Amino acid sequence: MANLGKTDMFKAFRSFNYTLYFWGRSVSQFGTWMQRTAVVWVVYSMTHSTFMLGLTIFAEQFPSFLFSVAGGIAADRYERYQIIRITQILSMIQASLLAVLVMTGHFVIWEILVLSMILGVINAFDVPARQAMIHEVLYEETDLPSALSLTSATASLAKLLGPALSGIVLEKFGAGVCFLLNAASFGAVMVSLMFMKLPAYVPKNIKKKAITELKEGFNYIIKTPTIGLVILMLSIICLLVMPYDTLVPVYAKVIFKGNAATFGYITSFIGIGAVCGTIVLTSLKKDANLKRHLLVSTVILGIGLIAFSQSGNLLIALLFAAIAGFGTVAQGTLSNIIVQSECAPEMRGRVISILIMALFGMLPLGSLLVGFVSQKIGAPNTMLCQGLIGLLVAAVFFRLLRVRVAGNPKLIADETEEEIIEKI
Repeated sequence: MANLGKTDMFKAFRSFNYTLYFWGRSVSQFGTWMQRTAVVWVVYSMTHSTFMLGLTIFAEQFPSFLFSVAGGIAADRYERYQIIRITQILSMIQASLLAVLVMTGHFVIWEILVLSMILGVINAFDVPARQAMIHEVLYEETDLPSALSLTSATASLAKLLGPALSGIVLEKFGAGVCFLLNAASFGAVMVSLMFMKLPAYVPKNIKKKAITELKEGFNYIIKTPTIGLVILMLSIICLLVMPYDTLVPVYAKVIFKGNAATFGYITSFIGIGAVCGTIVLTSLKKDANLKRHLLVSTVILGIGLIAFSQSGNLLIALLFAAIAGFGTVAQGTLSNIIVQSECAPEMRGRVISILIMALFGMLPLGSLLVGFVSQKIGAPNTMLCQGLIGLLVAAVFFRLLRVRVAGNPKLIADETEEEIIEKI
């Protein structure tokens, strides 16, 4: 995040283990975005219902919310390496089952929803272990900003190219091939894990009950206002603003009279904005106020959605889709860096799981809400409201931050990234 030169930006690659982690996850993320794009397109093509789009996203993400705390506790208690190996195998099986169902033509909506729910449960254990494992594969803790920025950049690039590639494959070969490619992509993670050179795992002496550790995680967040405030803001944004992607298929097929390729183009331009956002984040100065940039990214997201919602021309809409993507990735990346940098190592798995709860809990509920509301007032008006809410949240967050600082300046000071890293 701090005025990173080429050496600083890529210094996480000094770690052989992180390099393997990076490339394995990169391939897998491309496959993941291809599958996500294909699933929502199949569902919308069958039902032509925005509510069913919301329900599909809800089916995948809400189980992650329900089980994310269990996943966080597991990541703190057990060997993360083994947890990730198991989740990759299960994810490969899930994608393969989707491919078989679609390619044989013997499937109904409820089967896709059930498989999406299974994937949500898998992700609840995969994501906390994967995020916490970043610290284990680095040579030094000071490489954390580099590692998180590179990981975010890869996710943004996958969001850019994955849907575009999926749109082409959908048109030429069908959704089943997208699912097969995703199943194959999990093999890259398994190969990278196989070649990692990690110290022998020492089992932890677990004396506390899981419920006790869960309470400790929430108490820690309450007593650490910087983390609590960021997670609160992210929860609201994920519920009311970020589910705008639920409406993208409607814009592609109904408003712009397009096809699967059009859907892929819109999603890819959101990815272009995400990539640009990552580049900007890695060029911030050393004394950058991360919370202020989080606030600005919320404003950018709101403006992008307002403009996109009122665009009747596809080319113009693509520009505003990129702006929305910029604000989206900045939100997620800044929240992740602030939370992980401020968090104590022994609490990291549980705090990350609570951050994931904000994402996987609020996003699916928001998708259902957006799908329902758009049935009543239409997709353009719904997205317009989301953009306006984004601006309102930015104003409220700014107000809360000022009140917090006024009440106790030591709780949330304008810290530089170097000062934050020194606390780890």
